[in-house]
Amino acid sequence: MSQATNQIIISPSDLVKIQKGVKNIFDLNQEIEKQIKKTVTEFLKILFAGAINLGASDVHIEPKKEKVKIRLRIDGILQEIQEIEKEKYKAILSRIKLLSGIKLNIVDVPQDGRFSILWSDKQTIEIRASSLPTEYGESLVLRILNPKSLIKIEQLGLRDDLLEIFKKQIKKPNGMLIVTGPTGSGKTTTLYAFLKRIQNPQIKIITIEDPIEYHLKGISQTQVASKKGYDFANGLRSIMRQDPDVILVGEIRDSDTARIGIQAALTGHLVFSTLHTNDAAGTISRLITLGAKPSNIGPALNMAIAQRLIRKVCARCAKLEKISSQDLRKIKICLKDIPKKIKIPKFNSALKIPKPKGCKHCNQTGYRGRIGIYETILIDDEIEKFILENHSIAALRKKAIQKGMLNMKQDGFIKVLQGITTIEEVERVAGE
Repeated sequence: MSQATNQIIISPSDLVKIQKGVKNIFDLNQEIEKQIKKTVTEFLKILFAGAINLGASDVHIEPKKEKVKIRLRIDGILQEIQEIEKEKYKAILSRIKLLSGIKLNIVDVPQDGRFSILWSDKQTIEIRASSLPTEYGESLVLRILNPKSLIKIEQLGLRDDLLEIFKKQIKKPNGMLIVTGPTGSGKTTTLYAFLKRIQNPQIKIITIEDPIEYHLKGISQTQVASKKGYDFANGLRSIMRQDPDVILVGEIRDSDTARIGIQAALTGHLVFSTLHTNDAAGTISRLITLGAKPSNIGPALNMAIAQRLIRKVCARCAKLEKISSQDLRKIKICLKDIPKKIKIPKFNSALKIPKPKGCKHCNQTGYRGRIGIYETILIDDEIEKFILENHSIAALRKKAIQKGMLNMKQDGFIKVLQGITTIEEVERVAGE
């Protein structure tokens, strides 16, 4: 481990050992047991190497009354790995704070930092660290920003009709595309997939993010620094003076950012951004709440997308079983009014759908990997007029459905018919 460069270095030999020996959380638990009494350096190596190898997005180190719990978030679900003694935790906490540039002597306020892991000789993986004071000590959440998470637009899980719409919309020379959803719903991954698709030497792309999660080659990326007065609004103003063709704004949080972003979209720029709303129709209401004028929103906004991530059934252990009459009824009711132009697999009482079983490969969960479910409102002349008339979210949603929008649950049920996921998983994420 290198303290001078804020890195944990995992050697090629250690990497080979981990990749061969850690296939699931049970293997990682055993490896940690072996390292528990060794140095903090060795402990952190095995913890992070194992977490990365298992595709974890976060490591949680949570002090409790007597011991400290370590959990990994894999496919959006937290799974317990190990409990360690408080003394070991204190040493780990100090080392991580030192690596992350977090002040060691401050324990009563939240702090943020970051460090990196040199993964073999070629790849660097960034770790974003967050400490939070709790009743029994500082809780650590360590976000793993693995470049392998960056995927192509074809890998997002879009239906064929949506994929063609997305490809067409991101080629437009101006306008705004907004992706909505809660934290952890894959919004950043979707926006980066857009950037990767359109990037070429003939256009200038600039991003402003908080923080920069992944470094993209050939793109100018900037990071907000609120303490220095460089926030999204100020950054966006500066970006506009840099003659960009495409702008990515990490999140629209305030009225200034909303106003400037919309103005950029109206004056010949393609703008990608995110909002925290529950569905695609809520995008309009949220922008109005932030002070944007309906007369500007319609002409500026090209597309509003809402998304969630659902788990895919494990390819190694899932079984196809005949659908129950109750589940068949759910699917029929959910999909009864979808447009005929959207092609879906035929279904009847003989249909077989996947059921999760659980094996070592999927950590006994029955699921492995995730995929997106989406709903999208395209802003055409009719929807633009609807926005100008300032209708309710419910009315806008109804109008979008009349024009062919599928909601996220419908998109999820189509993926059930395709054998990708389960009804239970769709209902867990999109509601019953």
